[in-house]
Amino acid sequence: MAIKAIVVDLDRTLLHTDKTISPYTAEVFKKCKQKGIALMVATARPYRTMTQFCEIIDFDAISATNGARIICGDYRKEYGLCPASAERVLTALKSYPDYRVTLETGEEAYSNKPIEDYFTVISDDLAAVARSEGAIKILISLDTPDILETVKKMLTDDLYYTVANGHLIQIMSRAVTKWNGVKDMLDISNISAAETAYFGDDHDDIEPIRMCGIGVAVSNAIDEVKAVADHIAESNDDDGVAKFIERYIL
Repeated sequence: MAIKAIVVDLDRTLLHTDKTISPYTAEVFKKCKQKGIALMVATARPYRTMTQFCEIIDFDAISATNGARIICGDYRKEYGLCPASAERVLTALKSYPDYRVTLETGEEAYSNKPIEDYFTVISDDLAAVARSEGAIKILISLDTPDILETVKKMLTDDLYYTVANGHLIQIMSRAVTKWNGVKDMLDISNISAAETAYFGDDHDDIEPIRMCGIGVAVSNAIDEVKAVADHIAESNDDDGVAKFIERYIL
């Protein structure tokens, strides 16, 4: 079956390690667009941190913050954390002042401590911020192994966690997954999963890689992703996504 949509993760997949997109990759994606292939992105990044990439690649649909925010033309959809659940977790985290905690509200990021290479507004009461501005995702730096077990005990039934890049705990609503975000984008575009190629590297990418017609891991992906992928492309720094598309899809 011909591929009608390409869905790609950003960090450690499409982007080089220095967070750039090569001219070669941009040109390959332009050729996809010219052939009528829909270009979609599914990322853990909040939308405000990816606009520079959207200026390079004209994505038809965007799933940001692990599927918590869907943007497709004039269509907008957002899935936030239950306010009571977010407040409960953030209040519990205050008992662990050494933990580095970040709250994503969708429009802004707040944290209890400065975060290296990531601008946040510092707040000593993240629960109050969540009450006033809402909560999309809670992140905790996995600085020591015991932190994960402590955080797991704080979760309510409507919340779940993933670990990104081996060092960042992400707490989200159970309605929010990379795959649910991909399904939303495909449904809006009237494209089936069987007609879709997905590229990823981390835990959140396992389900969409399994569910899409072609699931591709970059060579720098974690072993769990490579184990379920149909194909393994070259690494993100070697433009593996673009090379695979040019050779096997275009």
